[in-house]
Amino acid sequence: MKKTDADTTATPAVQVLERMFALMDVLASREDAISLKDIAEKTGLHPSTAHRILNDLAIGRFVERSQPGSYRLGMRLLELGNLVKGRLNVRDAALLPMRELHKRIQQPVNLSMRQGDEIIYVERAYSERSGMQVVRAIGGRAPLHLTSTGKLFLSADDATRIRAYATRTGLHGQTKNSITQLPALERELNRVRQMHYALDNEELELGVRCMACGIYDDQGKLVAGLSISAPASRLDDSWLGQLQATARQISDTLGFAPEEQRR
Repeated sequence: MKKTDADTTATPAVQVLERMFALMDVLASREDAISLKDIAEKTGLHPSTAHRILNDLAIGRFVERSQPGSYRLGMRLLELGNLVKGRLNVRDAALLPMRELHKRIQQPVNLSMRQGDEIIYVERAYSERSGMQVVRAIGGRAPLHLTSTGKLFLSADDATRIRAYATRTGLHGQTKNSITQLPALERELNRVRQMHYALDNEELELGVRCMACGIYDDQGKLVAGLSISAPASRLDDSWLGQLQATARQISDTLGFAPEEQRR
């Protein structure tokens, strides 16, 4: 088969891109500047090849020369990263993973965010063909201490803020299972911190149980909760692993990295 002009030019272009990505990965692995010699050794490129590509990247401000013969990532990457971050939306990042999780478990999946002393449901994934299910209305609200996602947000607060919440709200209950005393709430929130997920055991509505995991942004901040709601007799503990994996997937899309990776 005869090669076209496009075929003969594509391979060198792809090779240059691969080398460029390799160089940038090396620069990203270190906070301080790296010498050309070290960069060449880590990438396996000849120093003259690495030097040529780095100079091209420096022209576009993707790489900076901190001093002669040393390089680090440039500010242009930060500018582009901020543009991408500005376009990211928790709902947009969550919608497809939520739908995929719903297909697997055949129960509604909810996305909620904190607004003051309540959570507000901002998105859901469900099917009208799934039989008996608990569907939360988008825009609906519920007290933090009575919901699984609300407990996630309260667990991120310090003791002073939690006591202030209890004083403001009075910890009013809605069912016989509702947590209405501060000591009991504090014990529950300690469990949430240890387990990294939260449960609602018919505390908001009799006959309904929920489980929730947190969604975090690139600063490690809890920005939303992902929850599964189901009739109390149908909530399956085996769904927890799938819920956790989906919440991590959404957090990854938002740029979250565990604390040990950010050190």
